[in-house]
Amino acid sequence: MVIGVVVHSGQRGRFAEAARTLTGVSFSWAVYEREEEIRDRVTDLLAGGTLTGLLLGLVPYARARDLLPQGLPVAITRSAALDLALAWARARGNGWPATPVSIDTFPDETVAEVAAALGLDRSAIATLPFRPEQPIAEVVAFHREHLDRTGSPYVITARTGVAAALDGRTAVLPALPTPGTIRADLHELVLRVRGRQADGQRFAAAVFRAPESGARAALREALSAVPELADAWIDEHGPRAVIAFAPAAVFETMTRHWVSLPVDGITGFHGAPTTGALIDEEISGPDDQRAPAAMGDAAIGFGIGTSARGSVALAEQAADRAERDGATAGYLITDDGVMIGPIGVAGPPLTYTYRGHGGLEDLAGRAGLSAATMSRLAALERSLTGRPITPGELARALGITDPSGRRLIRKLSDAGLVADEGSAQPHHKGRPTRLYRLAIHTALTTADNR
Repeated sequence: MVIGVVVHSGQRGRFAEAARTLTGVSFSWAVYEREEEIRDRVTDLLAGGTLTGLLLGLVPYARARDLLPQGLPVAITRSAALDLALAWARARGNGWPATPVSIDTFPDETVAEVAAALGLDRSAIATLPFRPEQPIAEVVAFHREHLDRTGSPYVITARTGVAAALDGRTAVLPALPTPGTIRADLHELVLRVRGRQADGQRFAAAVFRAPESGARAALREALSAVPELADAWIDEHGPRAVIAFAPAAVFETMTRHWVSLPVDGITGFHGAPTTGALIDEEISGPDDQRAPAAMGDAAIGFGIGTSARGSVALAEQAADRAERDGATAGYLITDDGVMIGPIGVAGPPLTYTYRGHGGLEDLAGRAGLSAATMSRLAALERSLTGRPITPGELARALGITDPSGRRLIRKLSDAGLVADEGSAQPHHKGRPTRLYRLAIHTALTTADNR
């Protein structure tokens, strides 16, 4: 496993200290001096093509997020409430008053939480939360204005560039992530990567249904030519379907991480010039001129289960659901109840349109999450079609740990992006599990109507 780390040169030491606690993991470093160098460093890091995960801070992510490949597990490390509290403790140790003070990068909610815990006057604390497009000059100007107005003896910053710009002009207390904060982010990222790798080796089945009978043999032949399915077991399945067995990672690659149907894959495998049809003339055999020219209303179902039989049953259920949609569509159903879909063929899905969706970025900022995470949550909500979800199910759907799933629910709840739907007790023994209904699309609609 190779984890890429994007870090300022002044912080490499603490990141390296945190990384020493991991075994079986190697690290590839992208170190920058100035923020303007970040994109070039990330480009060079990704050019190696060996990364299985990436850890970077808020600023590197804001600068280079459009460069990150789809499906690469990413963790964004940021200063936590503890890091801010430690900065205030250093101020006290220097004999400085806790307030007035100006603080950048931290969300208002975090500052309010720490100030309340320390018994500080929140009204005497000026904050400038992080924004992706925020230049260093703006942050520096914010601090200078507050210094001139209040005479505060110091500032607290979570940005290395700001600390450098203010150095010599006033005392600066960095509230950068501690090795403990970085270590927690690294461990969670590695667990997520290992979980994805384990899931990728799970047995999976895919059912490809042609819209008409008589196309089955040609469909099987077409699928046999797909490079990703070179080692898969492919056979006919019913009068107009073909079934394929392979590790789940194979199908995940074909669908671009369950984002889009393998249109380019299956048509492109045979040199077809279009991407709007699943199979064009390849579906017709020499003795079957009635086969459709394209699978415009094909149904594809993917199933990931604990056995071959279970995977087939789930794939058939998913294909049934796709067929009911009445157009080319696909669904994934797993044995733990997660359903992803409809996986379509037209246009980029919501999961990867967050870069151009200001509403999602606004919601992400409100919840203290990345826009990428918010877009994944929005796509998950769409696949749930109104069904409530437990924190554990949310964690499994996003590939994170159960404690992280519970923390994520709390963040979404504080931001008004989930609704409490009561509880369920799936087993006679044990405690009931809370249920939540995602409300991201409602928030987006409300914002768009304003």
